[in-house]
Amino acid sequence: MHFYQFHIGDYKSHTHHLSMFEDLAFRRLLDHYYLHEAPIKQRDIARQIGMRDNEQEVLAVLNEFFISTEDGFINPRADTEIAKYRKFSEDGKKGAAMRWHKDTNGEANSPPNATPMATNNHKPITNNQIKPSICPPNGELEPAPIKKLPECNHKAVIELYHENLPTMRRVEVWNETRAGYLRQRWREVAAELAQEKAIEVGDVLNWWAEFFQSVGKSRFLTGRVNSKDGRAFVADLEWILKPSNFAKIVEGKYHGNN
Repeated sequence: MHFYQFHIGDYKSHTHHLSMFEDLAFRRLLDHYYLHEAPIKQRDIARQIGMRDNEQEVLAVLNEFFISTEDGFINPRADTEIAKYRKFSEDGKKGAAMRWHKDTNGEANSPPNATPMATNNHKPITNNQIKPSICPPNGELEPAPIKKLPECNHKAVIELYHENLPTMRRVEVWNETRAGYLRQRWREVAAELAQEKAIEVGDVLNWWAEFFQSVGKSRFLTGRVNSKDGRAFVADLEWILKPSNFAKIVEGKYHGNN
């Protein structure tokens, strides 16, 4: 598929929080998805879209706007557009076959010089006849009603991090990269909680408080395990918020004997 309609306003409303490289990654991932019409394999995808030096940004966008399946990452909205494109293409072939008296395999079933059957739709299509198909990254055919999620409270989360993990590195600088990571993780957590009930900021902050308490129980993350060279790794908030690290913490991969 070499063409898809792009609605700038809708795209901006869903992606205004992305950094410059995350925005670039999302556009290139969409192009790759539409071009190949197949799930995206996480392995080596950053190199395939020309962003090998920005793998973290690519993975962050994949986790936020695409759905992980056994076959790879998919985007239901794009799948809908691809299905419409395929149907339109197939219908066009059938229509042409009927007008030229051919079967769907292209074989003529009337004399080669037959005149195509007349139709009543041979009129120019004007702009007001076209209903634009928007391409929001929410995966729905029409813009689905978006649950109102609480806005990310950066200051409160940082305070919870310091309060529950006093021995870990303090946050001295809060730049856009770190803010972007927190917004993405906050949105994921809030969306998960909102599946069960209507939520407020306090509900999400309670989750973060319990999360940081869980981090504190990991000897590895809090620097209580020495490596072979005698050094101890100590996580900080930025490291915790990165997509792959965050997922491993939630899954308990740093809470074994270490």
